[in-house]
Amino acid sequence: MRCLLFACLLLGSLPAFALDRFQVEGYALPNGLQLLLKPGTERGHVAIRLVVGVGLDDFDCADKELPHLLEHLLFSGIDATGEGGLEERMQALGGDWNAFTSNADTTFVIEAPAKNQRKVLDLLLALLTQTRIDENAINAAKRVVEREDGGHYTRLRRFLDRQDLGHSASNQLAVELGLKCPQRAEVGHLTQAQLEKVRQAWYAPNNMTLIVVGELDKLLPAYLERTWGALQAVEPSEHRPLPDLRVSAAHERTLTRGFMGDGAKLHWLVPEPVLDDQHDETFDILKDYLDWALYRQIRLNHGLSYGPWAEREVFGGVGFMSLNADLDRDDVDEAIQVLEDLKADLLKNGLDPTTFARIKQAAIAHQAWAVQGNSALADFYWSALNDYEDGRFANPARELQGVTLEEANKAMRELLLQPGYFRIEKPLISDDQVLWLVAGGVGVLLLIVIGWRLHRRKPAEH
Repeated sequence: MRCLLFACLLLGSLPAFALDRFQVEGYALPNGLQLLLKPGTERGHVAIRLVVGVGLDDFDCADKELPHLLEHLLFSGIDATGEGGLEERMQALGGDWNAFTSNADTTFVIEAPAKNQRKVLDLLLALLTQTRIDENAINAAKRVVEREDGGHYTRLRRFLDRQDLGHSASNQLAVELGLKCPQRAEVGHLTQAQLEKVRQAWYAPNNMTLIVVGELDKLLPAYLERTWGALQAVEPSEHRPLPDLRVSAAHERTLTRGFMGDGAKLHWLVPEPVLDDQHDETFDILKDYLDWALYRQIRLNHGLSYGPWAEREVFGGVGFMSLNADLDRDDVDEAIQVLEDLKADLLKNGLDPTTFARIKQAAIAHQAWAVQGNSALADFYWSALNDYEDGRFANPARELQGVTLEEANKAMRELLLQPGYFRIEKPLISDDQVLWLVAGGVGVLLLIVIGWRLHRRKPAEH
């Protein structure tokens, strides 16, 4: 009750808290539901995010689609009107909703008029607690999930995945290193009993965070205590450990993408070393620096690619930095040499202090307009839940400001001292090779015709 009264007092002083987007009123209900309530600057609107702590990584390769399938099933209806009736009720409230399943969580995303926020939350609660799961709904949801994943997983698609032809370069490397499942997870074999088990084990208040940003109803805390606080907690489920690097992969591979063409993509992927402090901020600035270095060297100085780029990705428990470029297939070897020269220069001379300062300042400046509006703020809280402590989220600008040139150089050297992995994506044959094949085929055909005509003429001469 003290938390509730405190929250009501805080909600009464909206202007002061709305000025600081990193200060957020957060507390837990007795059943373990985590609440984050933030007055926003946009009137008449609320952005709601319900984050459920279950994602694809909590299941083995065969059953990875369980949380995704359940997410779709929860929109199948809470009464005889079914999915359509559920959607009509949300439309009548002026709201819009969707849901997303990632590797780490399942999140329900709602935009709604502020005046109907409690009614919308009622409907979301009904979706979680009253959705009726039956075989018809399961089969319909399976068809939707299959379409979202690219259509029916045919024998040909499965064969291509086994032959390393169905994945992007970074995903293919993750498969080789044992960080990602080699084939797409299917849904046909998933059962109602499995889905009910996921729902009971993971869809519990002590495994959820409810984020509400916008023009908050002053009675919202009391409403949440009365309704959402009635949900029953469960014994927490253990998350599966994330896969780590345990197998090796070839230093360089060419991946066939299509039958013919003159284009190619070059990827140099390197596992990120683990830093003791400010890992993400340091590598974010380093990524921006390398992005600029690629632009200067590969585009401006050598004219090999219009838009080379650096990228950070995570597979399992391992982060990767990649340097990438779209190229002509005849320029791949030259581009690799440019990357090798860039690597040698950075290891010898380190990051240029002037360039580093400019890149760092630009990254800090971007934070001033990176999060605008209630919806973007709710998404920011959703993405940064691990950085919430004592009523505040970490300020990215402040964290970036703390990254020094020395720390960035150390991270760069630990990164680039690794050999990494080159992955080259290109079609099987070039356009010129196609022309030569066609010309050769025509030539062979002409020889056959000429030989046949000569053979027919010999008997006549006798």
